[in-house]
Amino acid sequence: QLQFVESGGGLVQPGGSLRLSCAASGFTLDYYAINWFRQPPGKEREGVSCIGSSGGFTNYADSVKGRFTISRDNAKNTVYLQMNSLKPEDTGVYYCAAESSVHGMCTMTGEFMDYWGKGTLVTVSS
Repeated sequence: QLQFVESGGGLVQPGGSLRLSCAASGFTLDYYAINWFRQPPGKEREGVSCIGSSGGFTNYADSVKGRFTISRDNAKNTVYLQMNSLKPEDTGVYYCAAESSVHGMCTMTGEFMDYWGKGTLVTVSS
């Protein structure tokens, strides 16, 4: 059974850090680019970051550049999103999604995703 599970969300104060994990079971992530999306309360889903299948290509939304770092451990079938210097506007449900890798790159475009996790809630508040 294919499963894609996010974890690591929670409540954190502004300026704090969280590390999100995205673990796959039932399939290998080796041939997929992995994307992180988020949906703030009352807003549309937006792309946050993505990493190519080999890890050699990464991309970030302007709003998180310099604060978030995406990485992957294919041996553990897991992708991570390290989030530092968190701001209240980072609040939302964070989803990971897999897309069939195209030349080792990634798109951060929702309609191209093959698999989605159910999300983990991140709340940044004092």
